[in-house]
Amino acid sequence: MKIKSLTIFITLVLILCACDNPKPTNEYLVETTDFSSIENLTVNHTATITLSPKTNETTTPDKKLLQATVTLSPTKTKTPLPALLKATPTYNPSNWVELPVIPKLSDRMIIVYNDGIKNGNNPRAFSKIGDCGSTPTWFLGDFDRGYRYYNLGQYQDLQEVIDFYAGSFNRTSLAARSGFNASSVLTPLWADRSQCQANETPLACEYRLHQPVIAFVTMGANDVYHLDKFESQIRQVIEYSLNNGVIPVLSTKPDNVEKNHYINETIARLAIEYQVPLWNYWLAVQPLPNHGLQEDGVHITWSSNRFDKPDALNWGWPVRNLTALQVLQTIMDTLNTDQ
Repeated sequence: MKIKSLTIFITLVLILCACDNPKPTNEYLVETTDFSSIENLTVNHTATITLSPKTNETTTPDKKLLQATVTLSPTKTKTPLPALLKATPTYNPSNWVELPVIPKLSDRMIIVYNDGIKNGNNPRAFSKIGDCGSTPTWFLGDFDRGYRYYNLGQYQDLQEVIDFYAGSFNRTSLAARSGFNASSVLTPLWADRSQCQANETPLACEYRLHQPVIAFVTMGANDVYHLDKFESQIRQVIEYSLNNGVIPVLSTKPDNVEKNHYINETIARLAIEYQVPLWNYWLAVQPLPNHGLQEDGVHITWSSNRFDKPDALNWGWPVRNLTALQVLQTIMDTLNTDQ
């Protein structure tokens, strides 16, 4: 009976993130886009989009859900970082909607980076932690496939970033799979047994084999079904990353399926608490048609990564990939300046 229940559970989880091919439709097309009203947005483009009233919809979540704290120890001997795990208590939960799309790197993350290098992490490697939206087909993979698959247009300076982190863009992460949520990456059951050790979680396996200095943590789409566990689990992901010398880049999600922005508010609050980078992707898509979402309100609108085309940045996926490159650029420039 238990096996049958487990089979049904696994099947349901995998269905949650079935990444159907999101074909573009003409109803999302506009001739121009005005990002001037969005503060700190790095993407340069021009349009006039009227935001839906729902974009200002924020509700303070039930504080009973915000109390869990879990401490993890690294799987191998690491330089301890106790000071990095102390909370930063001053934060207004409603301010997350105003946080910049592209974050600055804190001094604490430079310490984390240096610790990771001392313990063997690769300064030219990054990982992706998430669901199907973190797999190469959708997220960043084109930038390892050559010029046939992308055109930077006015963002030619990003080629240096693409060259520096070559090999990580099109790599299939062991901690990114269709249906994954925060619980999945912390559960040995979901690890690839052909590459991972016994009782090793997908997150631990990915860090051990790839040894990144940066990880894009794009969780939330499949966590709306167990909001009571989300904070404690994302804390584990953050702390495990820090204790392994990996800078976790937390990303807000573009949707609001849970109706009160609980997940984005939690992600932003924890980013400030741990002083890790927050990539506010939610803000980046607010000027886009339907805020970069398909009709289902969850999946992102698709177009190729050809930033030279006039309407390229009217779609959710090109904006996601472009701003992710800009996050990497900011981190790379900060770390190179610090050395």
